[in-house]
Amino acid sequence: MDVLFVLTSHDKLGDTGKKTGFWVEEFAGPYYTLKDKGVNITLATPKGGKAPIDPSSTTEDASTKDTQRFNNDPEAQERINTTKKLSEVNPADFDAVFYPGGHGPLWDLATDATSIKLIETFYAQDKPVAFVCHAPAALKHVTAADGAPLVQGKKVTGFTNSEEEAVQLKDVVPFLVEDMLKENGGHYTKANDWEEHVVQDGLLITGQNPASSKLVAEKLYEATK
Repeated sequence: MDVLFVLTSHDKLGDTGKKTGFWVEEFAGPYYTLKDKGVNITLATPKGGKAPIDPSSTTEDASTKDTQRFNNDPEAQERINTTKKLSEVNPADFDAVFYPGGHGPLWDLATDATSIKLIETFYAQDKPVAFVCHAPAALKHVTAADGAPLVQGKKVTGFTNSEEEAVQLKDVVPFLVEDMLKENGGHYTKANDWEEHVVQDGLLITGQNPASSKLVAEKLYEATK
């Protein structure tokens, strides 16, 4: 099985002067969940090269067994530093695609034409598309074959407004994931803040927050079998 991971290239947290990027747990949890099942994983970003890590995701509070494993895994770190350029990736080479979150995707993947086309192509080829936390931002401008938003009428989740408020970035981000999914016609559901919550609607799999990342990967694996 071959799965494509699409990570953000964006590392600026709005006008705050602080850094952002992808959230380590949302990469590491799914990465090892799938890798340990023998899945071949390819990493890509809009710009290629080094995918920026959100510094907030490397703190002790955000540490998990999988982030610790990543910290001691030179091969995985090298792969993060040498991602493929998204425009050079062929969807035909993969069975599914997964988008880790972090705030970065709100700025680049939400509007990246190559990413939008990639998701639409995977979906049209009956291949699972999965997103966790802020990564459903990448679905903002993705449409179905009939031109309607891909999430319209589908069960979805993603980082909640209240979770965004809790991390004090509600007024920093370009848009709120929960609001966007609802505005695009998605049937949005959520659990309590920071609790695991994953929903699947056919080929579309979404997770609410970092705690949901491994279950998203499990569902993605099942959906490709």
